[in-house]
Amino acid sequence: MYKDWNRRAFSPNQRIIADFIQKNEQRALYMTEQEIAGELGLSIASVSRFWKAAGYKHAKEFKARLRFRFESAPSVKMRDAMQAASGSPLPQMLLEVASHHLAETRRYLNGLQLEQAVEALSGARHIYIYSPGPCAGLAELMAYRMARFGLTIRRMAPSGHELLEALMHAGTKDVVLIFGFVQLLPETEVILDHAREAGYLVILITDRLVYPRSQDADIVLYAGRGEVWEFHSMVGPTYIIENLILGVGLLHKDSSLRKLDKLQQLRSRYGGKLPRT
Repeated sequence: MYKDWNRRAFSPNQRIIADFIQKNEQRALYMTEQEIAGELGLSIASVSRFWKAAGYKHAKEFKARLRFRFESAPSVKMRDAMQAASGSPLPQMLLEVASHHLAETRRYLNGLQLEQAVEALSGARHIYIYSPGPCAGLAELMAYRMARFGLTIRRMAPSGHELLEALMHAGTKDVVLIFGFVQLLPETEVILDHAREAGYLVILITDRLVYPRSQDADIVLYAGRGEVWEFHSMVGPTYIIENLILGVGLLHKDSSLRKLDKLQQLRSRYGGKLPRT
């Protein structure tokens, strides 16, 4: 979509608008021309002229294309990924994609926020994880590894009223970690809304540089997964999770190692009687 834009032909103001739209896709989808102009300090006429320069008849046509991208079906994403892989060896293509996502994650990841997340998780009474859809595997990895440090992890229901069964117990000494990828879900909004009353700390892991209501989270960690319409890789989010796991372990290094030593002792003593799963 954006690769078709001839940026060299854009005026300085049009480059400002183009940059704003690319960095604020979800907001731009619902903003009026007047709102965009006001935020950028430009005239409404400048915004109106931009659409034709970008190859569209008007703002309505651009937003229709943008909305289609947000709603792209999994089959479309997989088909595009297969087409991209047809011109080169699959392992090489995936390695290049993964390297790009990791580099992007590292570029936009806030180191201070990562440290704050590690401290919050290590000191939490309970850690609740909201991990809808394909994020379930990330929650499983995090819960499995962090439980070894003695932390209490509770995974929340991915949708519906069952989410409230866990949320009702979250309080001021707890942390709720949310995976917020692509779009803002109603469940995410409920978690953010209830945080004001319950007082728990919210960590948001997102693949959007500008994510709706990210300002309501206490800590925001960026994980690159590719554009909205692309087949999404979990390399970036896994990198974040492993940073959190190792960070918590290092923060309390001695006690963490003692717990792992105890696990090894139990394995040596009883491992022969128990099947490995």
